[in-house]
Amino acid sequence: MKESLEALERSAFSAIEEATTPKDLEGLRIKFLGRQGTIASILKEIATLPPEERPLVGQKANILKERIKSQIDERLKSLGSPLGAKAHREDTTLPGTCGATGRLHPLTQVIQEVCDVFLSLGFRVVEGPEIETEYYNFDALNIPKSHPSRDTFDTFYLDTTHLLRSQTSTVQIRVMEKEKPPLRIVAPGRVFRPDAVDASHSFMFHQVEGLCVDCDVRFSDLKGTLSLFSKQFFGPKTRTRFRPHFFPFTEPSAEVDISCILCDGKGCRLCKQKGWIEVLGAGMVHPNVFRAVKVDPSRYRGFAFGMGVERLAMLKYGVDDIRLFFENDLRFLRQF
Repeated sequence: MKESLEALERSAFSAIEEATTPKDLEGLRIKFLGRQGTIASILKEIATLPPEERPLVGQKANILKERIKSQIDERLKSLGSPLGAKAHREDTTLPGTCGATGRLHPLTQVIQEVCDVFLSLGFRVVEGPEIETEYYNFDALNIPKSHPSRDTFDTFYLDTTHLLRSQTSTVQIRVMEKEKPPLRIVAPGRVFRPDAVDASHSFMFHQVEGLCVDCDVRFSDLKGTLSLFSKQFFGPKTRTRFRPHFFPFTEPSAEVDISCILCDGKGCRLCKQKGWIEVLGAGMVHPNVFRAVKVDPSRYRGFAFGMGVERLAMLKYGVDDIRLFFENDLRFLRQF
């Protein structure tokens, strides 16, 4: 039996070497390795051998089987055919298979568009942590302990002193602590407030807040900056309107409206027949905020503003439910 295996090895290797086509190699594979092939016949005869010879012959037969298979694969490769039992030729005329192309989320697109406008005006983008202390979220922003927003049911507290930030104004404080004026920054990011979720509210949303501090900054600079932003973002015909308001961290403060992008100020369902739509809050930085970060309010002045990204996206794209941005429905997201 040992001599038969050695003779089979010489015969098989010689035949494989002389094969010139994949079809020839497929025939040799069937002849030597098939179910009715030579190796299979030898393995069946092992049962007739003396018990002490069976393990050695079986081992040699299996080794020979693997060697023949390896030789066929190598010969197939040398002939330029793919490895495998059945050789085939690639059809290069078939169309390719392409993966789906991804795209930016509409909120990310809006954040980038907003930041690009302010980058062109000399601002820079700064980010900060989402977990903050009461000092950065409230104290340094001139929000007293008696303010309703500091109640536990109006803020996501993690413990007695740490919370999920409710505004990205915290980034402004951190920058003013580390850097001296002049400063021009915008701070995009997620914020968290325990609001009931409905078509226009979410417990998590995005903001872009801005800050400009210099020696001679005026309210007219704020108006000009936001007017330019509105025209760049919503269209060149957009008009802006400032209404007096109150924010603890700015004085004077204002709510900023834009002329309705649907009816151009004539009155419609979107603007509730008013012709104007509220888009953001702004004002001159309060002296107490400057004092908290050791900036001299008698020398420096500044303006700040903040806008909700979802609000901007809903107006720009005509979306009537904020929840659509967070449901990950590709039928919705593929529109942007």
